[in-house]
Amino acid sequence: MKKAVVLLSGGLDSATTLYLAKSQGYQCFCLIFDYKQRHNKEVGCAKKIAKQTNCNSRLLKINLPWLGSSLLDKNLAIPQSTNLKNRIHAIPSTYVPARNIIFLSFALSYAESIGAESIFIGAHAQDYSGYPDCRPEFYQAFKKMALCGTKRGVIKKPIEIKTPLIYKNKAQIIKLGARLRVPFELTWSCYQGAKKPCQECDSCHFRAKGFKEVGLKDALISGVE
Repeated sequence: MKKAVVLLSGGLDSATTLYLAKSQGYQCFCLIFDYKQRHNKEVGCAKKIAKQTNCNSRLLKINLPWLGSSLLDKNLAIPQSTNLKNRIHAIPSTYVPARNIIFLSFALSYAESIGAESIFIGAHAQDYSGYPDCRPEFYQAFKKMALCGTKRGVIKKPIEIKTPLIYKNKAQIIKLGARLRVPFELTWSCYQGAKKPCQECDSCHFRAKGFKEVGLKDALISGVE
């Protein structure tokens, strides 16, 4: 069976990506990162999702001591969705410097060491995100780097970097996840780590908007129209 490393954060997008990879016949090896983020609720969700799918998982703990993001530094405020229109073209404070470059580098090393043919990441380039490392051109550049910087690339058996959600919006991702029977109730999107989603941050806003557009209820939130 073909192998794939799946970057699994515990969020809705990465969970859908895992279920999609499994539906395509891959034996999936989940890579979960604890990078001293604001809360570890997503890490717990990722572990549950990996267990639910009977996938091998590895938790990798790394430290980014220079901070530089409101997801790392609790002294910085999390952006609220009410201010979204005023900063639609700005890179939000939740951007973690070079995060996907770091994660993909670890995934590439892991994939090469276990003989995996592919790496799956649930990034998507919806306009609101503003993250430089979620754009299609970034992944094209990373693929070129992997081609010339790994043994697999040199021997003409490159590891594919797959971004199946890259051109989808949140509603389309939720629709796909529903078709794949992703357990959305096990996922976590909120930038805060409380018992319930805050319903005020950008991530909560777009999750709620996506469920509403698809016409489904989010099991994490009761009474949301």
